[in-house]
Amino acid sequence: MSRAWVDLVYLIAAVLFILGLKGLTHPRTAVRGNLLGAVAMLLAVLVTLFDRQVFGGGVFGYTLIFLGLVIGSAIGVWLSITIRLESMPELVALFNGLGGAASFIVAGAYVTATPSDETSYAVSFATAASGLIGAVTLTGSLVAFAKLAGHPLLKRMPALPHSTVTNAVVGGVTLLLAFVCAISLSYDFWFWLVVIASLGLGYCLTISIGGADMPVVIALLNSYSGLAAAATGFVLQNNVLIIAGALVGASGLILTNVMCKAMNRSLTNVLFGTLGPTGETKDADEVYVNVKATGPDEVAMLLDVARRVVIVPGYGMAVAQAQHAVRDLANFLIAKGIEVEFGIHPVAGRMPGHMNVLLAEADIPYELLKEMDEINTSMEQTDVCLVIGANDTVNPDGRDNPKSAIAGMPIINADKARTCVVIKRSLSPGFAGIPNPLFAADNTLMFFADGKQAVLDILASLKEG
Repeated sequence: MSRAWVDLVYLIAAVLFILGLKGLTHPRTAVRGNLLGAVAMLLAVLVTLFDRQVFGGGVFGYTLIFLGLVIGSAIGVWLSITIRLESMPELVALFNGLGGAASFIVAGAYVTATPSDETSYAVSFATAASGLIGAVTLTGSLVAFAKLAGHPLLKRMPALPHSTVTNAVVGGVTLLLAFVCAISLSYDFWFWLVVIASLGLGYCLTISIGGADMPVVIALLNSYSGLAAAATGFVLQNNVLIIAGALVGASGLILTNVMCKAMNRSLTNVLFGTLGPTGETKDADEVYVNVKATGPDEVAMLLDVARRVVIVPGYGMAVAQAQHAVRDLANFLIAKGIEVEFGIHPVAGRMPGHMNVLLAEADIPYELLKEMDEINTSMEQTDVCLVIGANDTVNPDGRDNPKSAIAGMPIINADKARTCVVIKRSLSPGFAGIPNPLFAADNTLMFFADGKQAVLDILASLKEG
């Protein structure tokens, strides 16, 4: 295949990548955007294979590539069919890590196969960057995966003493090795040394980050995987890989910035601090002295006479797979002439957009989903705020307690509604590991039950009434 045709197909793929990314910005066009991205990747892969004459016995040969295609496709199809929506954050973290691994492995293969006299400094610097960023992405994503999944292995992962100093030392050593690798045109040994150091750096940077910061970390690791791919594109002098990697890297950085603003956190705080039970907080027994429990009949009575209801979903709704039951409840209330809206916190769940995906999967109209700032302006005029499985994102300590571990983190003001009903299995803490004063507020009723069953019971009581 001639160079002109290859470049033309790469250009088409790049345009499709951009259109696909634009489509992903809205639920109505997200499916089309995803398909455009998939077509772009298919075109890029096919033209690359023919350009390198792989099928003709070039780099690897048809058999090995076909075997990888079958295995990878089988794993992908199996994951897409079996994955539960509440486990999507872990899957995204794992995919980020695999993307980083692919980048530094490909760059390493280039290092091994290319004589030093055929290497330029530009390629050498790109190779070092690919090894560093890709390896950090791999171990960082694996730690994030373990944190999100609550894997038992996480308990055996040692915490770092003086984590900020440790991270600075490990980071400095890694950057020094990467610089030596970049200026050395005979850098096979140095490259793999950079990879090993970067694997350690990825672990150090992520293991000390608090669980509530995971949505930001996932967005950042997604950016890392794109930057690693772009660096590998410079190594291979592959234009479409550079463009695709740059798109992923830039969009990930933009999303990271949005998440940091949503949590009132700087990226420095996320990378070198923790958001967990490190602040001065009251004991749970002291906070939960006046908790009032309720049942489906009482909640149904409250909803039946309400004029405005706000539903605030959280990770507990995802675990209970209650989104379809919530949709039926919302539709029933709307049919009775009650105003219903959903208050979506930017970091509700365990990844950016987690709640939006869940609710869209249940065919809840996008117009009913209101961002945190918008829903907070009308919370005091809300008769009933129904919190389903949310915790840290509705914790008043983020707004009112400067000594709290989540001080300054913007929240949905569920406590300002006339009545707040919290559906939750227990009084267990959220990712931040601190008690929530909302659960014991004078205007709060706690409905202790599985999220899906609780909503179904409330709906049944409403229909009976």
